[in-house]
Amino acid sequence: MAIRCLPASYSDGRAVPELVSFVPVLFVPVLACLVLAALWRRRILFVVSAAALATIAVWHIGYFIPTSRVSSSAVTSVQASASTSDNAARIMTLNTYNGNASAAEIIALVKSYNVEVLCLEELTDAEVQALSAAGLDTVLPYHEISDAASEINNGGRNGIWTAAPMSNVSTNLLPINTSSMPAADIVMGGTTVRIVAVHPNSPVRGAQSEWSQGLSVIQSLSGYNHAYLLCGDFNSTWDHARFRELLGDTFVDAGEQSGQGFYMTYPSSGKVPSLIEIDHFVYSKSSGIVVSNLEAVAVSGADHRALIGILEAS
Repeated sequence: MAIRCLPASYSDGRAVPELVSFVPVLFVPVLACLVLAALWRRRILFVVSAAALATIAVWHIGYFIPTSRVSSSAVTSVQASASTSDNAARIMTLNTYNGNASAAEIIALVKSYNVEVLCLEELTDAEVQALSAAGLDTVLPYHEISDAASEINNGGRNGIWTAAPMSNVSTNLLPINTSSMPAADIVMGGTTVRIVAVHPNSPVRGAQSEWSQGLSVIQSLSGYNHAYLLCGDFNSTWDHARFRELLGDTFVDAGEQSGQGFYMTYPSSGKVPSLIEIDHFVYSKSSGIVVSNLEAVAVSGADHRALIGILEAS
C-alpha cells in the first residue's frame, strides 16, 4: 500500500509495477486480519486493519459506486443484434499471446456477444490468416493491422476489426517503441468514435522505462480533440500512478467508472486465477461516449482473458 502511494516519477522502479498490481488482492488478507483482531480482541491490530481496509475501499470506490453506465436501452439493443445503425455496440479486446489464441473461440465470442468492435494484440501473420479463414472478415468486414514494432517487439502487432465502415485510418498513430497503435474512426449515432488498439511494453526487469514511455505516448493523445476509445492490454492497473497519470482529466477507465466490481484479466492459464486487471477500455470523458457492463471471458491459448463491454454514444 505504501508503494502504491509513490508518485508517477518513481512508479517504474525495480519491482514496483509488479507489486502495485496486486493491491486489490489485499482486500482478502486485510479483511481476515480485521476479523481475527476482533475475535482476539487485539485493539491496535483491529484499528490498523480497519484503517487499511477503509483506505483500499476509498482507492477503489469507483469499482463499487458507479459514475457512468450505459442505458438499459443500449443493453437491450446489443443483446438483440449487431446493428451499425444504432448508437450502441458490444466491444471486445484480447491479447492473443503471440497469436496462440484460438481463432475459432474468438469468432464464437464475436458472434455470441454480437461484437461490433474487436481489438486484438500480439497478432502474428498466421493468427490473422487463421481468423480470416475462420470467417472473421465476414462478421466484421472492416479491419486495420498495425505496422511492425518500431524498435522493441512487444509480442507482434495490434489489429482493429469493425462492423461499421472505417475512416481516418492509421497503422501507426503515434511513434511508440513497442507495438504500433492502429487507429480508425467509426460513426455511432451522432458521434464519431476514434478507436485505438494499444499495447505498451510490460514492466519486466530492465524494461520499466519502456513501459513508462509507452504510457506517456498514449497519454499524449489527450492533446487531440477526439472521442477516443482506447482498447487493449495496458500492462497497468488502476493502482499504477502512471496509469492514473495517463487518464488525467481527459480519459476515464470503464472498469473504475461503472461501479460493477473488478474484472481481472491476467493470468488466464486455468491453474492460477486471474488476479490483476491490466486490460482496459479507456475513453474520453465528456465526449458523448460511455462504456460499462464489462465481462472477462477465457479464450483457449491466450494468457489473458478477453474483456468485453458495451459502448454507447450520444
